[in-house]
Amino acid sequence: MATLIRPPPVDPSHAPIENLLELTQLADIDPDLFTNTRPLWHPPGARGIYGGAAIAQCLSAAQRTVPKDFTVHSMHCYFVLAGNSEIPLLYHVERVRSGKSFATRTVQARQRGKVIFTTTLSFVKENSGGEKKVEHSTDMPDVPAPVEGQDDLDHGGGSTGPFQSQRIEILNNDSDKPHTKKCRQWIKARGRISPAGGHEAHLSALAYMSDSYFVGTIARVHKLWRYSAVRKDNSKSSIDEEVLKKLLEMDDDSLKRVKFVDKADFQRIQRMRNGEDMSKGAKPEIGMMVSLDHTIYFHNPRIFRADEWMFTEMETPWAGDGRGLVFQKIFSQDGTLIASCVQEGLARLRQDNESKL
Repeated sequence: MATLIRPPPVDPSHAPIENLLELTQLADIDPDLFTNTRPLWHPPGARGIYGGAAIAQCLSAAQRTVPKDFTVHSMHCYFVLAGNSEIPLLYHVERVRSGKSFATRTVQARQRGKVIFTTTLSFVKENSGGEKKVEHSTDMPDVPAPVEGQDDLDHGGGSTGPFQSQRIEILNNDSDKPHTKKCRQWIKARGRISPAGGHEAHLSALAYMSDSYFVGTIARVHKLWRYSAVRKDNSKSSIDEEVLKKLLEMDDDSLKRVKFVDKADFQRIQRMRNGEDMSKGAKPEIGMMVSLDHTIYFHNPRIFRADEWMFTEMETPWAGDGRGLVFQKIFSQDGTLIASCVQEGLARLRQDNESKL
C-alpha cells in the first residue's frame, strides 16, 4: 500500500510536481500529522525513494503550520534510513518555537514507527529586516541558455517526469584537480504551478529539484563510471541503469550529442557495445553513493518561479574516507541567487572483491 488513503483524481489545474508532492492532513489524529497523498518515486536500482521527495514534503508540512507572512529561510536535513515506496510516509511536525520574527519547526518522516528522515526548518517574518539592510550577492556565471526540447535522458527530462533538466558541459573538465571543476545544469518544474499553490508550492518544488544530481557531482568530477547494468550476482544495479540502457541503444553520433557523456564515458560505452571484457584495464567505479545530509538556504523565497528555468552550479571542495561534500548555488534565469545548498554523502568505490559487469 503506497498511500494511507486512496488518492483523489489528479488535479489538471496543478503542475505535475504539485500533484506529486500533495499532502493529506490527518487532522482527526493530530493537526500536525500529514501523509503523502500519492505514491512516491523509487528510482530504478536505488536503495529507497528519491530523497528530494522527503525534503519537499517535510517542507510542505512545516509550511502549513506557520502564518502566511512567515517564509522558510533554511532547512537542515538528515537521511536516516532508506524510504520504502510501498509504505505510506507519516510526517509529524513539532512546533519548536513561534516568535515574533522567527519560527522553528522540526519534521520527522516515519515508516513502520521508525524515523527515516528528519529536518529542522527556520522561518522568518516578511520584511522583518528593517528598511536599512546589509546586502550583497554572488553573480551568476555567463553560461549558454537552456534550449526547449533538449532535456536530459533521466527522470527529470523524461516526458512524464515532474521536472525538466539540461546539463551543461563541466567547467574545467580537463583539469587534474577535481575541486576546481563545476557541474552545471538548468532545471524547472514541468507545466505551470497553480496560483492556488502560492509561493509555498514553488519552494517545495525547488526543494524537490535541489537533490537532482547533487552528490553525483563527486563521481562526475573524478570521471568515475556511475552506470551499472544487472550484475552477475543479481544484486541491485545503480540508480542510472535505465539511462545506461538508453545510451547503449544510441549510435555514436547521437551519443556524442549527449551533454553529460564525457570522453571516458563514450569510450566505455563503445567497449560495452562491442561485448569487451570490462574488467580489463578498468578504472574505479562507484560502488555506493547515498546522501547523508542536505541543507538549503533560501535567499529570495518569494520572487522566483520554480516552473521557469533555474541555473544550478555544483562543486565539491573535499572527498575522503568514503564520503564527499558538495556545494550548490541556484539562480533564477535573470541571475538572482535564490538558494545555496550543501550536501554530504557516501562516495564509496566498488572494491576488487565485488562482482564486475
